[in-house]
Amino acid sequence: MIIEDKKFVAVSYDLFVRNDDDKLELWEQAPASAPLRFTFGLGMMLEKFEENLHGLKEGDIFDFTIDKKDAYGDYEDGRVVELDKNIFMVDGKFDDEYIKEGNIVPMMDVDGNRINGIVLKIGKDKVKMDFNHPLAGEDLNFRGKVLEVRDATEEEIAVATKPHKCGGCGGGCGDCEGGCGEDSCNEGGCGHCQHDA
Repeated sequence: MIIEDKKFVAVSYDLFVRNDDDKLELWEQAPASAPLRFTFGLGMMLEKFEENLHGLKEGDIFDFTIDKKDAYGDYEDGRVVELDKNIFMVDGKFDDEYIKEGNIVPMMDVDGNRINGIVLKIGKDKVKMDFNHPLAGEDLNFRGKVLEVRDATEEEIAVATKPHKCGGCGGGCGDCEGGCGEDSCNEGGCGHCQHDA
């Protein structure tokens, strides 16, 4: 059985990006013990990620690179913003337990879409946040193995096609309002879900 539309797929992979010395550096792993699982062809993953897996079968090894323009685009300085500290008040007090430098915070844009921001700096009155995807500006090199290919169940297809209620797979599902199962969000946080901000 080959990978094609409406097939349930499980893959292990290592994701590499180039560091400042122009050498490939390991960014993320999905080991065989906790693989990336998704239903193929339903828009859950980056389009180029699926294109590179299309036609492979269980046991096949893959090694491909997705150009940044087909992944998360260029890093945009305009997506780094300073927000009033009072936005992060809980019960009249700044939420210093959750709003810490380096934390990924699920937020909502003016259109009501969930987006994830990384806290860069906490000042006296402002919080500096970066709303670029953590992999913006990066070419993505995936090296891995196809572990499973089978027909997706009706339930797996239904989970994959219902609207995502969380900010995407990039930060795991801790901020979810329900509805994100392991098969739809790969609870470990695959980071390459199309629903990422």
